Amino acid sequence: MRQIFSSQAASDGGVVRRQVRDVERLIGRSVFEAELRRRGFRAVENAGRYVIFCNSEPLRLVE
Repeated sequence: MRQIFSSQAASDGGVVRRQVRDVERLIGRSVFEAELRRRGFRAVENAGRYVIFCNSEPLRLVE
């Protein structure tokens, strides 16, 4: 958990990507999702990766 949220991108309110399998193996999905909520961050899951938005700004899906 510390590794994900201590990166420079996370500190700057940027975007962090992680493999879903790594997050599930190391900390578990429910713990990860709880930490996102606690921090006010959002994430999307696609193609086996989480894209974590390390800020509380609204998201808009562009299709």
